[in-house]
Amino acid sequence: MMYQTISYQLADGVAVITLNRPEVMNALSRALRAEMLAAVLRAGSEARVLVITGAGRAFCSGQDLGDASGKSGAPLDLEKVLNEEYVPLLKAITDCPIPTLAAVQGAAAGAGANLALAADVVIAAESASFIQAFTRIGLVPDAGGSYWLPRQIGLARAMGSVLFADKITARQAAEWGMIYEAVADQGFDAHWQARALSLAHGPTLAYRGVKTALRASFGNDLDQQLALEARLQGACGATMDFREGVAAFLEKRAAKFRGA
Repeated sequence: MMYQTISYQLADGVAVITLNRPEVMNALSRALRAEMLAAVLRAGSEARVLVITGAGRAFCSGQDLGDASGKSGAPLDLEKVLNEEYVPLLKAITDCPIPTLAAVQGAAAGAGANLALAADVVIAAESASFIQAFTRIGLVPDAGGSYWLPRQIGLARAMGSVLFADKITARQAAEWGMIYEAVADQGFDAHWQARALSLAHGPTLAYRGVKTALRASFGNDLDQQLALEARLQGACGATMDFREGVAAFLEKRAAKFRGA
């Protein structure tokens, strides 16, 4: 597939999707959403880890407000856009069978912030920031923001960050538990690339089980979660990677996982 608004690269098991509209801070146009959905599905079938990042000085500024009206000048049907374009993309990211990592530099605002939060792991440069900018234009948080934020940072901080639309620094986001880590700008690319490569060389099927177990825990009681753990562990125990991990441990060497 030829991409116009993103780039897609695959090397050493790492698929990298780069939002590539730097002239508008990688705002989410209809074309970008469609291309990104196709690329996420592609990565899930051919890579062992997926990285989402942005070109230029921002990660993503959110919905492209230039798409805010149709050819007739009528207001955009936001409910329809969310249901038909954002929901499939966000579900593709969260349901992706491989680990997903958002590498955030610069601003991640509105739907752009929540696009990052949909990933399994978020790593941000210290100069990055997260802004729930929706109320600045008379909207409520979307793209999963009302789901992720209370779970990650608690209701009080989620409510304040949305009502005031304050800029949350990467360091603050890490301290609050919104993201996994904030790292120095110098060496940021090398850092997330090393993190991604580490995941690409790991036990892919076990990672899939981790994603399933942790995401299911919000809706399960203890008995359900224990049963899910047992089922997932049984499946992992039948993999070649488990046998290799045990052999490597006993032989005191690094494991060479095959993702199978």
